[in-house]
Amino acid sequence: MAEVGSIALLISLVVTIYSIVAYILGLKQKNKRLLKSAENGVFANAILTTVASAALLYALVTSDFSIKYVAHYTNFALPLAYKISAFWAGNSGSLLLWYWVLSIYAAIIASSKKPEGAQMRPYASAVLMFISLFFALVLNFEASPFAQLGFTPQDGQGLNPMLQNVGMVIHPVTTYLGYVGFAVPFAFAMAALYLKKTGATWIKLTRRWTLIAWLFLSIGIVSGGQWAYVELGWGGYWAWDPVENASLLPWLTSTAFFHSVMIQERKGMLKIWNVLLIIITFALTLFGTFLTRSGILSSVHAFGESQIGLYFLIFMGVILAGSLNLFAIRRKSLESENEFESTLSKESSFLFNNLLLVGSAFAVFWGTIYPIISEAVRGVKVTVGPPFFNQVNVPIGILLVILTGICPLIAWRKSSWQNFRKNFLAPLVLSIIFAAGIYITMGVNEIYPLLALTSSFFVFLTIIMEFYRGVKARMKMKDEGLMTALFRLVSRNRRRYGGYIVHLAVVIMIIGITGSSAYKLEREVTVNQGEVIHFEEYDITYHGLKVQKDPNKDTVYANLSVKKNGKPYTTLRPAKQYFKTWEEPVTEVDFKSGIEEDLYIILAGWSDSGAQAILKVVINPLVSWLFFGINILIVGTLIAVWPDDRQRSIELLKEMHKDA
Repeated sequence: MAEVGSIALLISLVVTIYSIVAYILGLKQKNKRLLKSAENGVFANAILTTVASAALLYALVTSDFSIKYVAHYTNFALPLAYKISAFWAGNSGSLLLWYWVLSIYAAIIASSKKPEGAQMRPYASAVLMFISLFFALVLNFEASPFAQLGFTPQDGQGLNPMLQNVGMVIHPVTTYLGYVGFAVPFAFAMAALYLKKTGATWIKLTRRWTLIAWLFLSIGIVSGGQWAYVELGWGGYWAWDPVENASLLPWLTSTAFFHSVMIQERKGMLKIWNVLLIIITFALTLFGTFLTRSGILSSVHAFGESQIGLYFLIFMGVILAGSLNLFAIRRKSLESENEFESTLSKESSFLFNNLLLVGSAFAVFWGTIYPIISEAVRGVKVTVGPPFFNQVNVPIGILLVILTGICPLIAWRKSSWQNFRKNFLAPLVLSIIFAAGIYITMGVNEIYPLLALTSSFFVFLTIIMEFYRGVKARMKMKDEGLMTALFRLVSRNRRRYGGYIVHLAVVIMIIGITGSSAYKLEREVTVNQGEVIHFEEYDITYHGLKVQKDPNKDTVYANLSVKKNGKPYTTLRPAKQYFKTWEEPVTEVDFKSGIEEDLYIILAGWSDSGAQAILKVVINPLVSWLFFGINILIVGTLIAVWPDDRQRSIELLKEMHKDA
């Protein structure tokens, strides 16, 4: 399999170079045969990367330890699911995954037969193949996943135990699907700039690509947080780690992008801003990959120090220099067709939304790279901790939540204060009553949690109002029942109401983040066998240690029974696992999740006899809301990207007009 994979990657490199040259010459000479040949090169490259990926998967599943990558990340005892996930556990495998996904995306773009954007498509394909060339070069000459040891060991080293978790099956793949997905709108933006066709066409062609990439990145970030919550054993899910920050950066700028493009679609404004946003977003995906692979900053998520990080930094520089140079040359074609007419308008609210998102991204970026800058300037690496990131981003986040409630209810161009009062008086009054209620009855008296929960409630009310008005109008005009009216309202306005559902998901997640961040309780105790820990409403009885053995590892766990408010609640078994292929023990937390809170327990240590154990008990209020919210976000995004009935009718009329 090593030979098959290596040959496929080498041919892929040749095909990629040929396809780029054929596109350049074909476009320059307007030679349709060359352009068709270049297109076939894109398809061939997708097939070749699929062959290479299949070869690596086969080697992993069949434990071909003659391949260095397989021997390093798998062993015979590793379950099949984790042998497959070992594909992206290491540097070279994850790069192959990126290259494979990129080649498939490029093939999908090249295979499109839609007349819209036909002129841009070959230019965009050429850009995608240029990006592919970088990965082909790295995989062939620096980080081949098919490098051989020269001998076949009896067994492999095995996968890092911390990666043997379902979160690590989902998190890397979805993150890469998000990262690679942003290459498509970037490529079309470059095509639009080159052709001086900087209207809304390139945005409409890539809207779904952008949203789906954003969705995958969202899933990647949350599933990564869930993995950290379950696997790292510290009671949290986000630590402002450099690699965590690197994944958040393109999420923030892409969120700004797909909000601001709505203004360009409708009003022909913010063209410069939108092009810059997509350039920055794609560059930030490369920056995230650079941080993960360079070893320049310490992170639990990083692969370790590697020369590949330098190559990504150089490539990021090439991408930025090339795209910004083209942007400067085509600057005049990006002039806005209209101007902002009022501060109190939907356009202005989108602009404020963008400024806050980009401001947050800049703060996160600065805090992330500051240790590098401080070491370069002063010779001392100064780490920026969570207090800095929280101090900057919490107020920005609250303002963004408030804007999420305001924006849908104000008009384009200009909204009158009378309409503003009409739309917002009721939700505002109810939100003030809600704030007073949680302040008095629940003791929410800290300013930021109070504002976060109140603004979330405000957004919830505005979303409910929008659904209520739409359903009421359909029931009156169409004489439909409640559920029929709701279903047809959403199905015929999918982009709008799918967006509202995404906003609802974000509110749910903000509530989870607020509760678990502001009101988290923890306590570390040393307990004897038979002793009861009284912590808040929980009574936790320690029944001693037990040992469980299997071919892959030995597990030492604490046997705990839990009562809540005096009633039997659950049994928990936090553990330490000793893998036979890994030197350090691995912490396995155990927790009981509920709507109100999670009871989360870590086995920190024990006496030689096992009669005494050290337990860390954590109560995480509302944390399950964060992990539940991502499911609502998935539903809302899928509704938003699906063509609604009106759009299908317009497209059908266009086709009929052409045929006539």
